[in-house]
Amino acid sequence: MRTQWNLFIAFFRIGMLGYGGGPGSIPLIHKEVVEKYKWMSDEDFGDLLALGNTLPGPIATKLAGYIGHSVSGFIGMINAVIATILPTIVLMIVLLTSLSSIDDLPWVQGMTAAVIPVVGVMLAVLTWQFFNKAVKGMGWMQTGIMIVIIFIMLYLLNLHPGIIIGLLIVIALGRKDKEKPDDKGSEKVRER
Repeated sequence: MRTQWNLFIAFFRIGMLGYGGGPGSIPLIHKEVVEKYKWMSDEDFGDLLALGNTLPGPIATKLAGYIGHSVSGFIGMINAVIATILPTIVLMIVLLTSLSSIDDLPWVQGMTAAVIPVVGVMLAVLTWQFFNKAVKGMGWMQTGIMIVIIFIMLYLLNLHPGIIIGLLIVIALGRKDKEKPDDKGSEKVRER
């Protein structure tokens, strides 16, 4: 029961504070799942985020569903997803009915404008963490080359991110590693 409560509270906080949609929620999810509750490692979270970004739909609910399921099964999945979307549903109903009457006030516009840099910094920190992970996995040269190529594809050629993700999946699936994981384990056994 304690696990279900922790799941609900963690994802409810994410739903409440995840201003800016899915990308704004990712650092919050990381903070709760990796740093606070330690339900998964940084590497596992990075892999989950990469996989979640290849699938259609909102990233926050996909992450909530997977993490909830891995922590506490089907009930955990339902719990985490409901906790993620409940604040948004309630706030959308309340705020949209009342905000439309006060959206011209300077303090409302100032509040909205002040949140943008906060979300930008959170995304920059997350980007830096993933950049470091990419450098550790692929090295400086390959990471730099990929950044330049993806930048050109996104901003200069104006390709849709889905096309780039699809290309990367095809490349990853088509790539044949010289050493399979099973070969590594059998070599260690033979050495002993």
